[in-house]
Amino acid sequence: MEKVTEKLILEKASPKTNKLEQVKTLNLSELALKHQDLPVKLLSRLQSLERLDLSRNRLQELPKNLKLPVLRYLDLSDNQMEDVTTLGSLEGLEELKMEDNLYVTVSDNYKMMVLLPNLRIYNGKDITTTANHVRFVYSENLMTRIIAVWEKSFSLPDPITAEKMSALETKFVNDARRQVKFGPSSVSDFTKWRVEILAKEYLRSLTDPKEEAENEKSSKTKENCDVSTPSKRKKTGSSTENNINLTPRKRTRTDLPSSPAAESPRKSSLRTNLQSVAQTIRLSPRKPAQLPSTPTRGQGGALTPRKELKAGQNKEDGAQIKQKEDVVKKDLRAIELPKSCINTQPVHLKPLHVLQCHSKQDNSEDFSTQLWACAFQPLPDSSGSGGSRLVATCGGDSLCVIDCETGMVLKKYKVPREEFFSLAWSTVLMSRGGGASAQHCSILAAGGKRGLVKLIHPRNNVAYGEFRASRKSLSVLRFNHHQGNFLFTGSYDKKIVLWDIGGVDSQYNFKVVQLLMLEVSATPLHLCLPPKTPNLHLLTACEDGLHCYNTQLGTNNSTKNRSKEMEITFPIYKKEDKDTNYHTIDGLSFLTEDIVASKNYLHSCIYLWSWSKTMTQRPGKNKEVCAVVLAELQWASTEIPYLALNTCPGQAYIVCGDDKGRLWTYHVTDLQKKNFQAGKPIRPTEVLGWPAPVRKGLGKLEGPSINSVTMDPELNFLVALSDKNMVIVWKREESS
Repeated sequence: MEKVTEKLILEKASPKTNKLEQVKTLNLSELALKHQDLPVKLLSRLQSLERLDLSRNRLQELPKNLKLPVLRYLDLSDNQMEDVTTLGSLEGLEELKMEDNLYVTVSDNYKMMVLLPNLRIYNGKDITTTANHVRFVYSENLMTRIIAVWEKSFSLPDPITAEKMSALETKFVNDARRQVKFGPSSVSDFTKWRVEILAKEYLRSLTDPKEEAENEKSSKTKENCDVSTPSKRKKTGSSTENNINLTPRKRTRTDLPSSPAAESPRKSSLRTNLQSVAQTIRLSPRKPAQLPSTPTRGQGGALTPRKELKAGQNKEDGAQIKQKEDVVKKDLRAIELPKSCINTQPVHLKPLHVLQCHSKQDNSEDFSTQLWACAFQPLPDSSGSGGSRLVATCGGDSLCVIDCETGMVLKKYKVPREEFFSLAWSTVLMSRGGGASAQHCSILAAGGKRGLVKLIHPRNNVAYGEFRASRKSLSVLRFNHHQGNFLFTGSYDKKIVLWDIGGVDSQYNFKVVQLLMLEVSATPLHLCLPPKTPNLHLLTACEDGLHCYNTQLGTNNSTKNRSKEMEITFPIYKKEDKDTNYHTIDGLSFLTEDIVASKNYLHSCIYLWSWSKTMTQRPGKNKEVCAVVLAELQWASTEIPYLALNTCPGQAYIVCGDDKGRLWTYHVTDLQKKNFQAGKPIRPTEVLGWPAPVRKGLGKLEGPSINSVTMDPELNFLVALSDKNMVIVWKREESS
């Protein structure tokens, strides 16, 4: 047997490295090691270790409290493992191999599923569905029985003392272990082990107000079989022209047609060619010269050479599309924030591409299709350098994946009679079988008018499945990126549902399980998970306000249907009257782990407020708490709703488009209270003007409403979506 030393670890590390802190892969197989041979202090220095092979040794357990924070893969096959609870400290583990451990039972397998919340691949098979059943459904059944034992025979002592509580805990836990019967006899050892843990948790919840669960009874939700038109949206204080029936998110606008004819922006698109390619307007990559007070134009509307668009080309049919741009001077000059608020220089963005990639029947004259959601692809491997340059966009009946650098539409998916309103990226595990280790893969979920969630693996160009999330239209999708297989869907039937979509295998088999349903009082528009507690809270921006829900699974408050925990209110509400309602929250995003940016419809400012300070308040009788506002950011004055903001936390940036095609940007890196005591809104760092491209025969295109924006984590690219079928790509310009 070879003693595990720092030298041995460095010799076996791959890739070769001279520092333990940089080791990512380590193979310690076939060394005849026992658990006492594994030095905890030495292994704990492997803070970057992602893969560890301990197969073919003599391990009966792992060292207790072994901390390997980013370990994702562990091979313990062909050992003598008995105590699997020692794996509990490896909470980030996603794949585990335990073949040929003779003493590992079914109960031990269940214990590992509970102890390792991220475990998805076990012995080469996807166990996501089974694991989440054990973690949540099985645990809920046990908790129900534990509570019944308590209510039948126990009560808290008066007065409560440590000695009395210790004796009560021992008695209660023993009775619960003896009386609670559930599941097959083959897992009775697991059941007793889990009952002991849950019983102690329940007893603590009775004595600690902070952990006391909200056990409100909610009526059983009947399945909504109504397939009628989704609830309609209106602008507050405005009338609907000629009684048009508005589909979700369609705006009451004076420039819309007066009848719901073929021109209607939200009319279902016609069946179109799946092989289509976008019409592309490409902006000049050269840095424009300083612009005069008005755009430089020649006679007849011709542009000066430095303002011309390059001719776009349809890559499939080879047709040349002669297009030009007219770069308009920014309406507002760049306004710097107070120096005390800026730690680094703000970025400079220039327009790079304008794409028409969601046209009906690939018609380049289509300027009516509204685009609604966009997001950059997350990088599965955090070690990769540079940010993602692939962005997904949706609108009309299509979903596109675009390379922001080249402006090329790499993938395009069309679904006849669909109208996509939302999309979300995630990373799940794909098991490959044959003993090969699972690999991470980026998937895309999209949904809209039909109430179906489409699941797509863009890299392999496979739309591998779908499932019905609602009988009505889906308004928003959001993945939990700490648990990549957990997907929240919000719909026009006023419901938010948490789904476990699992992973996929090499044949793209998958299974979807509903874990939780939340009843909301209005259509949900945005969903946000607090960065520090993504498994505990959900912020929901709705048409009637901002609500917070407890989404923790596997606890004594884990009834599937829950009511809201609290509503977060804002100072602008005090200015409401019978004609003006500011409650619609149409923009929501976290700027940091604590600071939230949100926007109230009809309010010409964006609020920055503290999540932690807001949550420390005790809700009033209506479950209301007032947001602890840190600052207000000056924004456009408009009556157009659903213009969503977004943030780039790594660069301390907030961006929100307006109804004239402009992008209001805010570089906020310091929010000390002393800087904002004056009470005046902070002016934007810069307002990026509408690029105003020109199409042959159509003249200059006026600035449309910017429905959505997104940025990659390093802010190399910014993508904006308009309500007139244009995707605008901005690129970061290096400072000279």
